[in-house]
Amino acid sequence: MNHKQKMRLTGIVSVIVILCGAAGLILYALKQNINLFYTPTEVLTANIHPNQIIRIGGYVKKKSIHFDKTGTTVRFVITDKKNEMTIDYQGVLPNLFREGQGVVVTGKLTPAHTLLASEVLAKHDEKYMPWPLSKKMDASNTV
Repeated sequence: MNHKQKMRLTGIVSVIVILCGAAGLILYALKQNINLFYTPTEVLTANIHPNQIIRIGGYVKKKSIHFDKTGTTVRFVITDKKNEMTIDYQGVLPNLFREGQGVVVTGKLTPAHTLLASEVLAKHDEKYMPWPLSKKMDASNTV
C-alpha cells in the first residue's frame, strides 16, 4: 500500500468515525426528548423516585372522577386493567376527558404513589371518520 492509498484510507476511516459519533450524539439527544409514558403497572414496579416528573397513560376508571366543591380540583383513577393510580389535578380538563377514555397525564409522583398532575391530555378515538361520511353511515344504519 503506497502513501496515497494510506492517506485515502485514513480519511475514509476518519469520516466514518465522525459520522458514527454524530449519529450517537443525535440518538442520545432524541432519547432525552421522546415523550413516552409509563403505565400504572410500570410505575408501581419501576424504580421511580418521588417528586420525579413523569408521564402516565391509561384509561379513566369508571365512577372514579370526583370534583372538589369549587370544581377546579379533580381526583380520578387511571388503570391499565392490571393496576390503578390516583391522579390529583387542578385546572380545566380537556373536552374529551370522561370515564373509560384514554388519557396521558404529566406530573410529580408523591411517596404515596399519587400523581400531582400538571397536564392532562385526553386521547381521542382512533376511528376517525369525516363528518359527511359519518352522517351518511348513521343514515344508512337507521334505515
